[in-house]
Formats: sequence, structure tokens, C-alpha cells
Amino acid sequence: MNYSMTESKISQITLEKSKEEYSSDENIEINVQFSIEGGLRDAFNEANWTKAYNNNDVSMKLKYGVKLTSGGFRKKELGRTIDSYRKAAIFWTRNPKLVNPMKDRRIWVQVAKNFEPFIRLSEEEVREEFLDFNEKFVFKASDLGKGKHKIGAEVFSSWQKHDYTEPGNIKNNSNEIEVVIN
Repeated sequence: MNYSMTESKISQITLEKSKEEYSSDENIEINVQFSIEGGLRDAFNEANWTKAYNNNDVSMKLKYGVKLTSGGFRKKELGRTIDSYRKAAIFWTRNPKLVNPMKDRRIWVQVAKNFEPFIRLSEEEVREEFLDFNEKFVFKASDLGKGKHKIGAEVFSSWQKHDYTEPGNIKNNSNEIEVVIN
């Protein structure tokens, strides 16, 4: 077994707010964006899917969580904390959109996000579907109260051992952004 020596990690986490200032009767919308980079991403490729398929390792569950918090020492959770997973199913296809004409068959991946299946046409798009995240949080401005508030995100992800990767458990914290509630 030849594993990439690169550690997997969660990229820098971006928080995007819908606007700078809110009145207390409004909803605040924040998008949390991040990717899984390094070892797992590098190993998640067609050659390894084919090998894994031949070794009967045909599905991978990637757990992840995102928590939005505000406040200093005693952090308050904002919105609905995400605790979810994505699933990659490796399958055999003759689909002409996926099959290289030089091969009679091809092993490919379907990614399920919230039980909704996605099949993308390139290796890179499959990786993006599985390993790039954009999660939306919505909560009431009144949950925070008037004034300036700093908001940050905590992200984690984990997975089991597979044909192409060792088990992993990674986490990261975002820089904080500020919202103003009038």
C-alpha cells in the first residue's frame, strides 16, 4: 500500500455574511465555506477508485460538522449546528459521458449530499462535490441582541480507513467576522 504522506487538513474557513448591519427583527444569513485538502483529496482519484472497486471497497462515508458561535469565553451556538455526512459510492459504468473511449468500462463515483445523488463528469468535479463545502446558517438577529458581535465557525471531519486512505480526524477554526445589530 502506498499512501500519500501529505496530511489531510481543513482549508481556511471563509464566513460570508449577507450584509454588514442588521436590525433586530431581521434574520442573519451566514455561509461557511471550506474544503478538505491534502492527502485525502490527492488520493481521491480515478486510479484509486478503480483499485478500490477491484478490492471491493466501494463506499466511503465522510462525516463532518459545522458549528457557528458567538461570544468570548462562553460561546453561544448560533443557528442549527450541522452534524452530517457525505457518501461516495464507487460504481462500474458504461455511460458514454463518463467512459474514456479507449476503455470499455470505467469505475466512477456518485456523491450523495443529504441523500441527494450527484454524478459529475470530471475527476476534479467529483472531488469538489465530495470535499468542498458551503453551508448556510440562518438565525435571528435578536438571538444576539443589539451591538457588535464577533462570529466564528468550528469545523470537523472524519473518515474510516479505506483502500486509498488511512483513517482521519481533522478540525479547524475560522477567523471571526463581525456583525452589527441596530
